[in-house]
Amino acid sequence: MLLDCLSAEGELRCRRLLATATAQLRTRPASAAVLVPLCSVRGIPALLYTLRSSRLIGRHQGDVSFPGGKCDPADQDVVHTALRETQEELGLAVPQEHVWGLLRPVYDRQKATVVPVLAGVGPLDPQSLRPNSEEVDEVFALPLAHLLQTQNQGYTHFCQGGHFRYTLPVFLHGPHRVWGLTAVITEFALQLLAPGTYQPRLAGPGQPRGSEGLAHPKESLASPCQASSTPGLNKGL
Repeated sequence: MLLDCLSAEGELRCRRLLATATAQLRTRPASAAVLVPLCSVRGIPALLYTLRSSRLIGRHQGDVSFPGGKCDPADQDVVHTALRETQEELGLAVPQEHVWGLLRPVYDRQKATVVPVLAGVGPLDPQSLRPNSEEVDEVFALPLAHLLQTQNQGYTHFCQGGHFRYTLPVFLHGPHRVWGLTAVITEFALQLLAPGTYQPRLAGPGQPRGSEGLAHPKESLASPCQASSTPGLNKGL
């Protein structure tokens, strides 16, 4: 089943599902874009991640992320931003024709729009990449099968003022914990690549877990609900 997402038929299915959103979002103004690299590691479908350099200035230093960054005025669109940043960070040149489409945008604490760009980058050995040490400490891949195993999935309920605000996914037991907006984007990718297999973790007030109504999750000043005893809660976020 998972190998199907690397087939020509699987790629075509994803491109068709993303076509409308891609046409609408590609030229819209955005603050940043990230590449969601779907690759094959020893024949196994996987997503490629980076560990941001601990030397970076800002709150995201040392976090797991997808390659990407801020849009430059010289960039043609968000796809150009994601591909440019990927080459700068990883030395990985991804042709535009390998881009499958755009996933749903997400927003950071400053309400800046971040657009995820899904691309098939083919067979890849993460250890062969030569990342920019000023921006990236490590590059690693997580197989889709790992991400889809329930024992590797967690979630955090966030509260503000003593009231539930929303739930975000967490992916565990890999080289590093995947959380925050990177986990949200990972969830979007899994829903597309493995339909019916992944149970979404996103939820907001009055919405069931996995509700499509939470289309554009935002990071906020909310904190984990310390009183919750829900299995899978990671209180360290």
